[in-house]
Amino acid sequence: MKTVKTIRKYMRVDRSGIAFLRFVLEASDGVATMTTLDPDRGTVVLNIAPGCEAEVEGILDGLEERIAMERAQAGR
Repeated sequence: MKTVKTIRKYMRVDRSGIAFLRFVLEASDGVATMTTLDPDRGTVVLNIAPGCEAEVEGILDGLEERIAMERAQAGR
């Protein structure tokens, strides 16, 4: 079986928007999954399926007015 590597994108998301972002990603046909790394700081990691980067960026851009979020570095 071939192993496929996902693209990881670290984000800091307003705590009140974490569940909503997870719901939106799960409803988007498997383009990405989200893991909460630090709920107090709102640090999450998106595991993006190869070839779906542009679609995920579009989803994030569409949510900018609804959820406060910013890019973060791994481990921060």
